[in-house]
Amino acid sequence: MALNRESYVNNNKRKRKKRLFTFILVPLLVLAVSGVSYGAFLYTKAKSVADDSYQPIDRETKRTTKVDPKIDDVSILFIGVDDSEKRSSKSGTTRSRSDALMLATLNAKEKSVKLLSIPRDSYVYIPERGYSDKITHAHYFGGVSSTLETVEELLDIPVDYYVKMNFDAFMDTVDALDGIEVDVPVTFTEQNSKDKKGAVHLEKGLQTLDGEEALALARTRKIDNDIERGKRQQLVLKAIMDKAVSAKAITKYTNLMEAVGDNMTTDLSFSDIQSFLSYATAENGLQVDSLTLTGSDSYINGKYIYQLDQTALAETQSILKEHLGLTDSDDDSTTDSETTGTITDDSTETSVDTTTTNSTTSN
Repeated sequence: MALNRESYVNNNKRKRKKRLFTFILVPLLVLAVSGVSYGAFLYTKAKSVADDSYQPIDRETKRTTKVDPKIDDVSILFIGVDDSEKRSSKSGTTRSRSDALMLATLNAKEKSVKLLSIPRDSYVYIPERGYSDKITHAHYFGGVSSTLETVEELLDIPVDYYVKMNFDAFMDTVDALDGIEVDVPVTFTEQNSKDKKGAVHLEKGLQTLDGEEALALARTRKIDNDIERGKRQQLVLKAIMDKAVSAKAITKYTNLMEAVGDNMTTDLSFSDIQSFLSYATAENGLQVDSLTLTGSDSYINGKYIYQLDQTALAETQSILKEHLGLTDSDDDSTTDSETTGTITDDSTETSVDTTTTNSTTSN
């Protein structure tokens, strides 16, 4: 089986020792903590930022009734968009692909969170397009709504909320905190936010990163693959979280909220966001488990894709359903396997057979 059960259990034990709120909920926790930290000013500021970021989407979900994050188990999809990859479509509109996708399920009774990183090149069925393609293209062609629908189809669970952040928010947030401490896992050279090649060089080891360096660490992908890239993004986000909840960061909350507010849209209300503070202050500490979608490097018509392991995917679906308190009767939808699909280069579409061959070379 692709998902090693022993490794999964051992990883869970380590993660459950953490008392910090999950790092992927950084923008939400910053607002929640700011709203109750010191005085009416921060509360008003946090509410203003949250209200400005509030953008609900009229869509159908797998839920039959609306959930309440104060008492219900919920799921949130975090969508990171790299605006440097914006491209013009045939219609003349400017679109961007999702650069990072993370699904968080929150169990209200246990005060626990499960985080699933979804590789951007995962080859999945995109309902709005009617064929299979890289999941990053769901946002390019249909924005947040299409991305939410695609993830629901992939994982066979409801996605209750979304948080979309400009990928450059990493820089603004890190700089607002006067840098973050990260144990950089590998030596590499990467372009900067202005796409200047070789502008950022980091050596392996523990060090303090500024915004440009943190963004470079989070976005670099040519040195290995999307799985490792996801791990690096989690390193950066956890470092942001560690710094954001420290006593030293309290005086920087105004700058932090401005950095978050300029780069975030969500369908979570300020009241919803505040409810997540209970996870951070749980008596027995927050349980945080990280999951990944295993698969292999493959190619279709010479274009790279990440072919998901279906056995591991089914097990991941079961883990998430159990965490959300769902049963088969609660969720009667099924995920159909497609026999044909499309691999696109944004605006170019070519129908192909979905049969792929594994390759040891990642793109």
